[in-house]
Parts: sequence; C-alpha cells; structure tokens
Amino acid sequence: MKKIGFAIMSLMVVISFTVSAAPMPADAAAAKAKTYANCTEINKQYKGGIARSSKVKNKGGTTKYKPFVSQALYDANKKSDRDKDLIACER
Repeated sequence: MKKIGFAIMSLMVVISFTVSAAPMPADAAAAKAKTYANCTEINKQYKGGIARSSKVKNKGGTTKYKPFVSQALYDANKKSDRDKDLIACER
C-alpha cells in the first residue's frame, strides 16, 4: 500500500514540474513586451539599445554598449530603429 502511494505522489510531482516548465507561447511573450515612448526611455533601462537577435551588426558605426537581445521587445519598439539595422536605440 505504501509503494502505491509513493508511486502516485512521485507521478504527481513529475507532472507538476512538466506543466510548470512548459514554454511560454510566442503570443504571450509579445503581449508582455513593454513599449517605450522614445529612445531616452529605452536607454534608461537598456544602455546599448535593443537588438532583435544576437547575430545583427550595427550599421551606424561604433557603439559604447552591447545591446540587450530580445525579439519580442525589439518588435514592440521597432519604430525606434531609425537606421533599420535591427538594433533599436543603440549607443
């Protein structure tokens, strides 16, 4: 009887970890991305700006800071990328 109870409890623990570790859907991540009014607001939190992926290159020249990489955050603030190099508000 104890073995059955232990097996059931173990199964419940495994299921709870599986459900809680499920990845967040892309739509939910995009919904949580904050939209900033301008580059000044973005640079207060992300000094190097926001890059869409880690593989993008800065077309504007040299920068002081490395950009934060987040596709959802970049997409929410795409209007701030004036030179269209996939890095918004780089400094």
